[in-house]
Amino acid sequence: MQLKNKKFIDLFAGIGGFHQALDKFGAECVFASEWDKYAAATYQENYGIEPFGDITLINEKDIPQHDILCAGFPCQAFSVSGKQKGFEDTRGTLFFDIARIINHHKPQLILLENVKNLVRHDKGNTFNVIKSTLDELGYDVYHKVLNASHFGLPQNRERVYIVGFRKDSNYS
Repeated sequence: MQLKNKKFIDLFAGIGGFHQALDKFGAECVFASEWDKYAAATYQENYGIEPFGDITLINEKDIPQHDILCAGFPCQAFSVSGKQKGFEDTRGTLFFDIARIINHHKPQLILLENVKNLVRHDKGNTFNVIKSTLDELGYDVYHKVLNASHFGLPQNRERVYIVGFRKDSNYS
């Protein structure tokens, strides 16, 4: 699959997992956001892009137009290792900043990643809110829990991947 001439943004970018993948397929990163100073420094060193900081302080109008939105949004509020406060935890509400940006830019494709427990959190209600929000924004949404060890990585790490295709795009 070629993504030449496609532009993407990398929210909650960390050190650039999504960037690494999309770059290999020819897409161009036009914006990144990461609040952790060490991860942001690594991202800049690896990709030559200085990530903007706290996504809650970034106006969606200041983000360049893009075809693909990537976000590995914070998982602590949904993880079985945490207190599982979900949307009652400030970190859990950061999904709605993604929705705010999607609503403004309407990218063709959305790629999201989080802990597998997101699907089961609050008896599935949290995940239903996420899916219905993306549906209301005009996206067909698919998800699957994948384990990194099944793809040749030396770790047993299960994550849910959410893919959204804009309903009026060529991807739907």
